[in-house]
Amino acid sequence: MADVAQLAGVSSQTVSRVSNGFPGVTEDTRRQVLAAMRELGYRPNSAARALRRGEFRTLGVITFSLSTMGNIRTLEAIATSAAQHGYAVTLLPVAVPTQDEVNGAFSRLGELAVDAVIVIMEIHLLDAATVSLPPGVQVVVADSDAGDRYTVVDTDQAGGARDAVRHLLDLGHDTVWHLAGPEGSFAAQRRANAWRDTLRAAGRVTPPLVRGDWSAESGYRAGLRLADEPDCTAVFTANDQMALGLLRALHERGRRVPDDISVIGFDDIPESASFLPPLTTIHQDFAQVGRLCVEGVLDKMRRDGAEHGTTLVPTRLVRRESTGVRRR
Repeated sequence: MADVAQLAGVSSQTVSRVSNGFPGVTEDTRRQVLAAMRELGYRPNSAARALRRGEFRTLGVITFSLSTMGNIRTLEAIATSAAQHGYAVTLLPVAVPTQDEVNGAFSRLGELAVDAVIVIMEIHLLDAATVSLPPGVQVVVADSDAGDRYTVVDTDQAGGARDAVRHLLDLGHDTVWHLAGPEGSFAAQRRANAWRDTLRAAGRVTPPLVRGDWSAESGYRAGLRLADEPDCTAVFTANDQMALGLLRALHERGRRVPDDISVIGFDDIPESASFLPPLTTIHQDFAQVGRLCVEGVLDKMRRDGAEHGTTLVPTRLVRRESTGVRRR
């Protein structure tokens, strides 16, 4: 800093004000200082600055799975939004969802000097009190059913599922089969419950639930089974990747989509418009979920904690060519 000050012909205090973005420096002086920084290759010492300010400008993210498209896209949105607010992100995947692993993750993030934590927790842990988060840490949780205990941001899973089922019923299908996600998933349960409730409210028969694991391979295996169901004319698939496998299985078994069976997915991944046929699906706004997670945890930091509760991000139906009118 002294070298920069000498080259720019200013005080070290002025260099400090420029490097920290503080006001009170004329534009000409700021340009002189920045030019001297570039010439000398000067970089502010972020660790020393953090000690002075009492903050590290870093958010920790704990996630229990990087294998699902939803978690990956949520993580991407969190990182993008954090950067827009001037924060970096430290990612810590947790392999086994236990209390010891969660405590260990928070301890490691403390050693890595983060200001607050966002937890992407798709599986049922917080709502079942199987795992609790350490007190005294500002936390926002994505994709969980723990709004009474923590601040939660989530997609409107139930609303999206209802729209999917109603879309198929409005096309004249007598009922809708459901290819659900894994049993331990909060999102999968919410979608399955809404599927069942919507059929019952419409006075329709509820077919047996078919279970997958979010992967295209599990969708393919389920599709081989559903292709042999003579009464199956419409399938609500809990994510687009399983829908991809389902479409392949139906094609191999000679069941035309949508002439014989209509298929709707959930997520609206970028590739879904390129499926054959292009997939009707429920759009999730992952970018908005990520933004709200970051804004929520920053608000908790500024206010030293905020009220708990759940913020739901709306979904929307995206109509493409994989759904059609029931042919009698």
